[in-house]
Amino acid sequence: MTYTPFDIGSKFRIIPANHPPSNDNRTDLVMQRGAFGSGEHETTESCLEILGSLPGISGARVLDLGSGTGILAIAALHLGAEHAVCVDIEPKAVETAESNCRLNGLRDRVTHVTGVLNAVTESDFDIVLANIYGDILLGLAQSLSAKLKAGGTLLLSGILWEYNFDVRQAYEKNGCEVIHNHMLEEFSTVLLRKR
Repeated sequence: MTYTPFDIGSKFRIIPANHPPSNDNRTDLVMQRGAFGSGEHETTESCLEILGSLPGISGARVLDLGSGTGILAIAALHLGAEHAVCVDIEPKAVETAESNCRLNGLRDRVTHVTGVLNAVTESDFDIVLANIYGDILLGLAQSLSAKLKAGGTLLLSGILWEYNFDVRQAYEKNGCEVIHNHMLEEFSTVLLRKR
C-alpha cells in the first residue's frame, strides 16, 4: 500500500518503497504502510525530531525497545549509528521492522529480537530508545537504565501526561538526569542522560 511522502522535523522524509529518492538535504526513511504505522503518531514524530538533533550518534550502538516498524532505529542508523538491536514482543512487528531495514539497505546493521527486554543479553548501549506506554516504562526503569552505558542517551516516549512525572522520577532514581521533557497533545517524550 502506498502513501504520499511527508516530512518530519528538519531532517527526515518518510517515503514509500519504490518512490524516487529525495534530492534535497532530507534523509529518506523508506517505510511500508501497515498496522504499525509509518511515523505519523505524535510520539514517533517527537522522537524523530529529537533524534535528528542529538549529538554523538555517529558510531553509536542503539537499543530500540518496542521497535514496531523499526523507524527509530532506522533513523539512528541513517544518522550514523553503527548498529541497532530492535526488540518487539509482537512477531508481526519484528517482520515489519526486518522488511523496512531491508528497504533502507540496513539489514546487516540491525539485530532483530522477538520478545521482551530480558531477551537482550547485551548492555552498554550508547542510545536506548523506547516508544512504549508509560506504565510499562515505569516497570522497566531499573532494567532499561542498566542497558545504557554511563553518559549514554535515553529517549522515552509513548508516555501519557498522567505518567510523565512518575516516569521521570523513576529514571532519575536509576541514575539518569532529564535533559528535555516535551509535552505533546496527549503524550510526552523525555530525553535523559545516564550519569
